[in-house]
Amino acid sequence: MFILRRVAALVAVLFLVAGLPVPAHAAAYVAISGAGSTWSFNALDQWRTNVRQYGMTISYAPTGSSDGRSQFRNGTVDFAVSEIPYGLADRNVQDPPPARQYAYMPIVAGGTAFMYNLKIGTKRVTNLRLSGDVVVKIFTGKITKWDDPAIAADNPNLTLPAKKIVPVVRSDGSGTTAQFTKWMSSEYGSLWNDYCGQVGRSVPCGLTSYYPLPTPQGAFVASSGSIGVASYVKQAQSEGAITYVEYSYAVESRFPVVKLRNKSDYFIEPTARNVAVGLLGATIDSTDLTQRLEGVYRSNDARAYPLSSYSYMIVPRAVEGSFNTAKGQTLRDFAYYFLCEGQRNVSVIGYSPLPKNLVQAGLTQVARIPGTSTKTIDISKCNNPTFSSDGTNVLARDTPQPAACDKVGSSQCATGTGGTVPQQPVPTGTANPTASTAPTGTASPVPGTTTGAPQIDPDTGLPVGGDNGGGDGEVLGVPVALPAETGWDETNTLMLVAVFLLLGIILGPPLIGRALANRNNTDRRF
Repeated sequence: MFILRRVAALVAVLFLVAGLPVPAHAAAYVAISGAGSTWSFNALDQWRTNVRQYGMTISYAPTGSSDGRSQFRNGTVDFAVSEIPYGLADRNVQDPPPARQYAYMPIVAGGTAFMYNLKIGTKRVTNLRLSGDVVVKIFTGKITKWDDPAIAADNPNLTLPAKKIVPVVRSDGSGTTAQFTKWMSSEYGSLWNDYCGQVGRSVPCGLTSYYPLPTPQGAFVASSGSIGVASYVKQAQSEGAITYVEYSYAVESRFPVVKLRNKSDYFIEPTARNVAVGLLGATIDSTDLTQRLEGVYRSNDARAYPLSSYSYMIVPRAVEGSFNTAKGQTLRDFAYYFLCEGQRNVSVIGYSPLPKNLVQAGLTQVARIPGTSTKTIDISKCNNPTFSSDGTNVLARDTPQPAACDKVGSSQCATGTGGTVPQQPVPTGTANPTASTAPTGTASPVPGTTTGAPQIDPDTGLPVGGDNGGGDGEVLGVPVALPAETGWDETNTLMLVAVFLLLGIILGPPLIGRALANRNNTDRRF
């Protein structure tokens, strides 16, 4: 062990003397912690697992966006993740910005999906279609049975059972709830305000992180966290249940999601491609990178999923409290990883990679995090499937038009959705011909493998063998290099040659000495 440590130290010294970069895993990192969004958790959990090979320890508690913002404001975590910014009044409770300096940074895109558990006889329904007003009526108690005429009109090929609908909502302060209620208030304001008035909320109701429930709750079920609502729906005894959750949770649970009707009268699934198309309608506030989604909701592109959005990481911009430059360096390098290399395969676990403009904006924010050094990232080598040399979102551009069977009034498609079909990664490396190829040994994820979030106990809603703060879920493929180090180049060759030379210097003399000693002993015997 001593010899190995000595060799490692000498290798690092040789690299420095030769002017070569020291491998990323040789860096010394301090642990950092975060809390907040469960919508983004599956992506974050994959990333934090991947960067352990570099010595980074990233703790993340998926406690909900509202709690994450509160913890960051109070200085109990180093970063937070949320789908909504500070400053919004909710249930007459203010959510003031923190006194500490901060910035919003986009981290991953995705679709808020409607995961459900429904059977016709013994056969699971996997191709359900719903119009927006029907979804709102389900989650406001106006449609209570699966055989309702409005649902039947959307699904001409299905004879649905006269079974009670069980809407499953979040019990905690949630960015997913905020995304859902923002869409309802924007596009179906009269239905949403009518419901809020009935349950005792002031109107206009608007966006809320806390889903308002009737008293008594009736058919509604409330559960904490995305893991909690998804785990409830997937139980065998929960037939008839439906919830709103990031698409990734349906993929991980191997359950179907609703195809949602868009403004072009097509029923669309929130795949990575359809989310990328939907987000073409988003406008981004250039001052803080927050999103305006009305253009997404009302997109006339037939391929667009109307409930598409992206999530923010809230990061410090100054050394304050317990946050110092050492923590800042860890957070910087973690962000460099997930903004570039980490986007490559998020489609397999149900997210959509960020477009180039948001990656570039995110890198600008990373440079403002206090740290000891700043990396120079060649964004053209990120190998992100949305990128092109001219800035066009190739993933959105190349998304095919929906099938004719997804058109309103058609005989609906028989193909399953969500986790009922293997999720294929979107192509990487083809959008930008100048991008480097994946490092040797990096494998494409195998469709159908367990991904992202840990396995969930259906009775407790907690990760099996985990700590409820983000367990060590399986990761797709193998760990990959940090963005600044992708590809094999002249530097890598020189590093490899240096290692062999150094090993020769260290190990050669002892081996030669031992051989000579053995020869002398042999000579003495004769």
